[in-house]
Amino acid sequence: MKPLTSYTAKLNDAQAAALEQYLRANDFVFRDVPYARFAGEKNKTNVVFYQSGKLVVQGKGTHEFVEFVLEPEILKEVKVGYETVLNPDLLLPRLGVDESGKGDFFGPLCVAGVYVNEKIITEWQDAGIKDSKNISSDKRIYELAELIRTTRGCFTSVVPIGNEAYNRLYQKMGSVNLILAWGHARVIENLLGNTGNMNPPPVRAISDQFAATKTTVEKAMMNLGRSVELVQRHKAEEDIAVAAASILARNEFVTRLAAMGRNFGMRFPKGASAAVDAAAKEFIAKHGVDNLPKVSKMHFRTALRAQGLPEPPKTEWRRK
Repeated sequence: MKPLTSYTAKLNDAQAAALEQYLRANDFVFRDVPYARFAGEKNKTNVVFYQSGKLVVQGKGTHEFVEFVLEPEILKEVKVGYETVLNPDLLLPRLGVDESGKGDFFGPLCVAGVYVNEKIITEWQDAGIKDSKNISSDKRIYELAELIRTTRGCFTSVVPIGNEAYNRLYQKMGSVNLILAWGHARVIENLLGNTGNMNPPPVRAISDQFAATKTTVEKAMMNLGRSVELVQRHKAEEDIAVAAASILARNEFVTRLAAMGRNFGMRFPKGASAAVDAAAKEFIAKHGVDNLPKVSKMHFRTALRAQGLPEPPKTEWRRK
């Protein structure tokens, strides 16, 4: 496993006092850091304990410091290096599902899924597979997507929902979450069509909980999808299967967005911003408002602004 270079934890007052005493006794060089109670540095290891109770350890010496000092002497627990022993579920065969393009005015909505088993998880430990939102380079996204697709024993599925199809679905369903639920269910169904070749078969499917209630996706599950446990949780991208799916989905999105730009002879910015507003107006000027549904998600307020139409008043979101 790749050594840690960054680590965070919460300390109580007694643990903080013990840590400060250790740093002073072992010749750490103390320095002032904004909002920190204390901060010390030694041998490429930076230790900062903030007033909030948060501890941050960074540098090349992080792994050794956490494994041989922080956990046994301060936290009184051992986790680093024993993650799969402490949590065997990390090695279970499973499906991970994620999407890309939901918050982007231009371009499709892409949903992807990945099957992993213990062998694949072990093989990917040092590959840098993580939530695509934490990977800034499209080139790196592409390289990791290729690795995922070509890993022996790994099965993948990508369902791109083009803008015209997306807009039709939104008119019919009236909800982005319902479209997402259908996309997740479709990807899971596609993957489970390969169950006979998966060794061993998946025991569950994991995805981010994007809707207020878990039943949104559960109701959308298809025939094969009902045969596995569906796990929805916040920050699901921390699971390597979901992280891999997020990379495939993002790669599909940026690839299709670039192709769309070539087809229409202009650059389509990602996200929703002033640059996107300007590009939407430019597109209408070049290609006409009738073609806007071919490249964008028409329920975004950006579509109204680009056409010079009034926006409905914003309603305050309240938890039911």
